[in-house]
Amino acid sequence: MKPILTAFLFSSFIYLEYFGFTNKLIYTIIALYSFYLLLTINKKELFFSGFFISILWFWWIGYSFVLYDLTYIIPFIILGIGLIYGILFYLAGIINNIIYRASFLFILTFIYPFGFNWLQLELPFANSYLGTSKIDFALILLSLVLIIKLNSYKRYIAIIPLLFTLNINTQIIQEPSIKIAYANTYILQKNKWKPKNLEKIIQNNFTLINNAIKNKNDLVILPETAFPLILNKHKMILNRLKEKSKQIAIIVGSMYKKDKQFHNSTYFFNNTKVQIANKVVLIPFGEAVPLPELLRNFINDIFYDGAQDFVSAKEPTDFIIKGIKFRNAICYEATTNKIFENLDSKYMIAISNNAWFYKSTQPTLQKLLMKYYSSKYNVKILSVSNMGD
Repeated sequence: MKPILTAFLFSSFIYLEYFGFTNKLIYTIIALYSFYLLLTINKKELFFSGFFISILWFWWIGYSFVLYDLTYIIPFIILGIGLIYGILFYLAGIINNIIYRASFLFILTFIYPFGFNWLQLELPFANSYLGTSKIDFALILLSLVLIIKLNSYKRYIAIIPLLFTLNINTQIIQEPSIKIAYANTYILQKNKWKPKNLEKIIQNNFTLINNAIKNKNDLVILPETAFPLILNKHKMILNRLKEKSKQIAIIVGSMYKKDKQFHNSTYFFNNTKVQIANKVVLIPFGEAVPLPELLRNFINDIFYDGAQDFVSAKEPTDFIIKGIKFRNAICYEATTNKIFENLDSKYMIAISNNAWFYKSTQPTLQKLLMKYYSSKYNVKILSVSNMGD
């Protein structure tokens, strides 16, 4: 019973946010009690807590396999995810020492199985009164350890490290001084890549651009793969976008192909010029299989009809719009440390396609992670999505 209670409490902030409920005090209390449980339950209970936590956080990963007609492997995917995180949590309890356990939980914030980093243990505090930095998390764990270890009145000492984690001086970054049209779209993934829908999607994109021009916006942002094609191979569409860029700057997602290599890319059109930013951090198993070549080819052949992995760019790309610098990010990479490297701007434009996981908690978790990284790096993230929040 304790593992299920721990998992539900630890994951509750995602579902409360999903249903639009936000209360900092309740979030703070639930998050603290969740970690209290993780520090006090036995190692077997830790395993099952990690197992159920990962499922409550990532059950939606199986959605994408429905679109590949691989529904039958979804239970195995969910079970595999649960076992991986169950083992990691179990390792936190192999030594019956609370300081060891707290230290291991802290170390877990740096461990990303197969490069997938969405289980951020600090995240339950994202909408609380406490901070989410590594130092804040260490102090929170220290405070809980003191509560558990000390007797009677001495427990009040535990409040001291907790006071240093209070999130009361959050710096507010102003909106960029340009008028931006956020052109979110609502196209189901099963319809997005069907040839019969392509013309309608293209026309809808240009309608969004034209509406932004009519509203005298300086910039219009469309989502990831808003043009479901290899845009640099479609000169007519490129030329239309270049022509429109005389009136408005345009950021839009599409595919890019060069030298037989495929990229998930952002296209930036401004005054008839085009700048292409290729994705830096690829989604593990979604855009690139993080395994040795032999296994990678086997998985691509069996599950993805022999499709090759996307190729990543070596470093992030910045766009300059009316003298303001924006860091480009595509979906998953907006929730990774890599995309924030060498950042000298206060603004990031993140385009996503959440249609893969429509009607799930994935967009909510992504939003919370963006909030986490926004706070960590003091950057305002301007997010546009297809079928997302």
